[in-house]
Amino acid sequence: MDHDQPSVAVKLYLDTGNGFSEEESIYLPLKSGRVTKRMFYVPKRLKALRFDPMGSEGRFTLQHLRIAWLTPWFAQDRLAQRLSNMHFRWRDVTKNDVITALKHHARKDGCHWRDLALEHYEATFERRTVRHSYTQWLKTRRELGPYRMRRVIDKLPRQPLISILVPVYNPRIEWLRKCLDSVLDQVYPHWQLCIADDASTDPDVGKLLAEYAERDSRIRVAIRERNGHICAASNTALEMAEGEFTALLDHDDCLSEAALFHVVEALHRHPDAGVLYSDEDKIADDGNRIDPHFKPQWNPDLLLAQNYLSHLGVYRTSLMREVGGFREGFEGSQDHDLALRCTARLEAQQIVHVPHVLYHWRAGEGSTALASGEKDYTSEAGLRAVASYLEAHAPEARVRHGHFANTYRVQWPLPSPAPLVSLLVPTRDRVEILKPCVDAILERTDYPNLEVLILDNQSECADTLAYMEEVAKRDERVRVLRWNHPFNYSAINNFGARHARGEILGLVNNDIEPINADWLCEMVRQVSRAEIGCVGAKLYYPNDTLQHGGVILGIGGVAGHAHKYFSRHSPGYFTRLHLAHGLSAVTGACLLVRREVFEAVGGLNEEHLAVAFNDVDFCLKVREAGYRNLWTPYAELYHHESISRGADDDPTKRARANSEADYMRRTWGEALDQDPAYNPNLTLVHEDFSLR
Repeated sequence: MDHDQPSVAVKLYLDTGNGFSEEESIYLPLKSGRVTKRMFYVPKRLKALRFDPMGSEGRFTLQHLRIAWLTPWFAQDRLAQRLSNMHFRWRDVTKNDVITALKHHARKDGCHWRDLALEHYEATFERRTVRHSYTQWLKTRRELGPYRMRRVIDKLPRQPLISILVPVYNPRIEWLRKCLDSVLDQVYPHWQLCIADDASTDPDVGKLLAEYAERDSRIRVAIRERNGHICAASNTALEMAEGEFTALLDHDDCLSEAALFHVVEALHRHPDAGVLYSDEDKIADDGNRIDPHFKPQWNPDLLLAQNYLSHLGVYRTSLMREVGGFREGFEGSQDHDLALRCTARLEAQQIVHVPHVLYHWRAGEGSTALASGEKDYTSEAGLRAVASYLEAHAPEARVRHGHFANTYRVQWPLPSPAPLVSLLVPTRDRVEILKPCVDAILERTDYPNLEVLILDNQSECADTLAYMEEVAKRDERVRVLRWNHPFNYSAINNFGARHARGEILGLVNNDIEPINADWLCEMVRQVSRAEIGCVGAKLYYPNDTLQHGGVILGIGGVAGHAHKYFSRHSPGYFTRLHLAHGLSAVTGACLLVRREVFEAVGGLNEEHLAVAFNDVDFCLKVREAGYRNLWTPYAELYHHESISRGADDDPTKRARANSEADYMRRTWGEALDQDPAYNPNLTLVHEDFSLR
């Protein structure tokens, strides 16, 4: 369906004899330029259907609508596949075992398995709206025109030659023509196009390449006698490269006309750059640009988890040759392998993000851009690439596939012997909150060496005091320390840190409950890495929506939680909710840090940040000291956010909150608006990664 709204959710209403109602309606979120499919179950004889194309006034054109009856076995197979791929509860269950497991759980719950299955299936369709249409956003963008770009180019003291590598094998001729035209249309003139035809069997390919080589002397074409696949063809193209830098372009994709201009402009500001990469989007079959990927600055853990550098990738040619070019055997993820090997030889400041959409993937049928899951061999090649990197740089670490295609989980080694972890739990009264928290930590944590320090802030409730006494006697891992002063989160935790015995300190709210038993093992594995400072966890509200997916600076003026209120099964922005990756800050509700790092930066700020933003301030101090902060989705906990302290809903609390926000703005200034783990094209108003 074409429409003029930022986003649309179709609803289909069923009348099975009692008229139309919300209880018998089907929700269907549409994706721009795509056919969207979903299943629904009709429990009785169907009397009538009502189709609602959108929830608000607007224009639409319905291009295709088909309703088909499915056989039960096919429907069950599709349902099981989606649950296995998308739903958090079934992600570790193979498709063939999902239905059996559903029936087992349904018997325990006293319901029909189909009802449970459909409930979980429904939950995999997110009900979120995109605030700004990418098409509309593009129309409002103010870009330099060709004349202005040429004037800037004329003033650049350095205008390096850039070689563009295009391996070619039997592409659609119209796509190849548009690809080559996008190079000829570059405003920046100092380029060389190196094309290696990998023995295409379509004679029209050779004719077209000969035509373009005749048109422009900057185009060189090599015809390979035998098909050697993309790595061999790319190396053939690399042999022809004469430029100081080399850009990678697939034979069916297109460059923005400003692509090389923005690359050279970035090189003017970063003359020592060895690798540059840009934002990217996709081209739908109808020619519209869709699905933009706005990326963070250099993020090494994210690159291990997925090839987020991707396109447009530009490399110093001497560096590419130094690492041996493209390695055969990594076809399908050869760019990921190249990026890992090249970035490993560079300093962080030599890896430069260009925050413009300079590359357009072709999202036609069969293309890599359309659906990474279409090419399973790419995931296997990517796994080998990450494993090869780890073998060279962290041989004790292991990698396995992530939850989504072309994503990976690195499991870092656990130190031996396991270091003592001191979990600091500030609390005051509210035994109904504290007891589930502490009991869950003690019962659901398989980490072998921890202590729990309950930091009692003037509790008066007899039941709370009795529980603290009882649990300290029952479990030798628990100690209770008294803090007899007015509430000051920073001071309480600094006090706890001074009395803690552990090499690793954990800030833990008293309303946290672990979900997976290895949550602390995962966090210790990460925080024990010498380059890592603070490590944060994935926190959910009790209704299984996200409370914390890391902290993004600048949202709401100071900082906000990434992906807040997303559903638990959601991939997040380009599957970010299922990837361990670097962030500027993480919440102190569940944060691990090595004692040496905590003490080196002076702990938490007691004087200016008694309640809010002390965790963000602390993380920024840790980052300033040269460490990387990290968020992991593999430590999952529930968080009943701030229910023990309450909300900032009276004048005194609001004044305090405003003063703490003012302190953060004064102290960190522009750093709060330039989060390197975020993208300047994304919103600072909402937590949903929508367009700014």
